[in-house]
Amino acid sequence: MTEMSRTMQEMGARARAAASVLAQATPETKAQALEAAASALWEARADVIAANARDMEAGRAKGLSAAMLDRLLLDEGRVQGICDSLRAVAAQPDPVGQVITEWDRPSGLHIQRVRTPLGVVGVIYESRPNVTADAGALCLKAGNAVILRGGSESRHSSGAIHAALVAGLRKAGLPGDAIQLVATTDRAAVAEMLRMVEHIDVIVPRGGKGLVGLVQREARVPVFAHLEGICHVYVDAQADPDKARRVVLNAKTRRTGICGAAECLLIHEDIIDGLGAQIIADLVAAGVEMRVGEGLQHLPGVVAAKPADFGCEFLDRIMAAAVVRDLDSAIAHIRMFGSQHTDAIVTEDDAAASRFFAGLDSAILMRNASTQFADGGEFGLGAEIGIATGKMHARGPVGAEQLTSFKYLVTGDGAVRG
Repeated sequence: MTEMSRTMQEMGARARAAASVLAQATPETKAQALEAAASALWEARADVIAANARDMEAGRAKGLSAAMLDRLLLDEGRVQGICDSLRAVAAQPDPVGQVITEWDRPSGLHIQRVRTPLGVVGVIYESRPNVTADAGALCLKAGNAVILRGGSESRHSSGAIHAALVAGLRKAGLPGDAIQLVATTDRAAVAEMLRMVEHIDVIVPRGGKGLVGLVQREARVPVFAHLEGICHVYVDAQADPDKARRVVLNAKTRRTGICGAAECLLIHEDIIDGLGAQIIADLVAAGVEMRVGEGLQHLPGVVAAKPADFGCEFLDRIMAAAVVRDLDSAIAHIRMFGSQHTDAIVTEDDAAASRFFAGLDSAILMRNASTQFADGGEFGLGAEIGIATGKMHARGPVGAEQLTSFKYLVTGDGAVRG
């Protein structure tokens, strides 16, 4: 056994022991730990921002893109946002022990299906240090221990945030091992986590295509994952012009480096030279490089799209655009090039919206709303551990409830089976 293997196995054993304690922790105790973590993080904000400055300096030296640096950045406002998320998760109803459904049988049995923790969650992520807090908080709320392995880009920021989480656990009398952070940036630690079936119950990767693809290929532990956020916005012939301009501009430009940023604009052919041209002009004026297909290349400030631009997650101020004949063509385009993450339609036609919702199988479908709302906090989950695009167990924003399984509680009164 290598030294790395031994280290990770020891972390796994401690996490499993902590999970047994968390499974029996009261909702009040878990909420107290999260409130205390928020207070500790705010008190340490100067240290957290200083640690983040070291990560930002290293990121610039490494040549990270502006979008990636934006994902990495922590300032006082963002630290406040993390604290608010911790408190929002603390205030949510505790999912553990919730009765999902119950019924009686003629045999005299009363059966309940109730939520129960998964056990130990492994989270592997890249540059966003707020994932440290979101993942730690949601796993704790759901009664799970968690092993966090952040990317090298955010190592100092994540370490400072993790310290506050551990302080919150200890103040509430819970084991510090309930939220562990892998200290090394050695990729061998990731390989070990993917094989730790005896200690980890599920892996959640949060990052780019390379990371998530690696996890999905190599993991022996079950995985909640999304591979990419190739989000589309289709502007229908019956779109309200003001709504369409606001929604598309926000969907692309609010933050270009997040998985809910729109990457492709689809425009009904009937509105190319009216509303469609205006929307593209808005995007060009906002500094977006518009890579457009046939039917749009006469518009000012655009460049001709290449085939690879469709189905690309730019995570930058770049957007593909195409003309479609009708709603069915828009649905076909999204089915071909989308990633089943988040797709939106802008229309005042109820029938068109219903067909869009029925015709696509994305984890999140929206009408007249920016794809940037694809976020657990915006869904009222307090935070999210990721957006799952698979079809087993968890789908869409993964909050505390999605980090539980269930068990059956069966009660009889001396019942025997004939």
